[in-house]
Amino acid sequence: ATGGRGLDFAFDCAGVPAVRDQAASVLGLGGSLILVGITPRPLTITEGLTFNYLQKQVRGHYGGFPESVSELVQLTAAGRLDLAPSITDHIPLIDAADAVHRLENKIGDPIRLILVP
Repeated sequence: ATGGRGLDFAFDCAGVPAVRDQAASVLGLGGSLILVGITPRPLTITEGLTFNYLQKQVRGHYGGFPESVSELVQLTAAGRLDLAPSITDHIPLIDAADAVHRLENKIGDPIRLILVP
């Protein structure tokens, strides 16, 4: 798709080493790997020689700005943003500890768990 040039930017939104490796491997000259997904695991670049030769970069990204939450709520309320496809489950508030456990251990492939009062 890039005519062999590679990507300028690739994003790892999962925080999974296999995703990060794949994203890094498709970068072109001077391309940047943007780490959005958060993981407690160490960062490892598996293609050391190529990564250096092509002057690739790794950049971290942590969320957005506080005002972004208000904007997302307004877009959702106006029907311009549908978050339903990204909701994995609705969980009673009393089971919040279980929800955190599911997220930490990626049980049931959680994307977004909604706590319900």
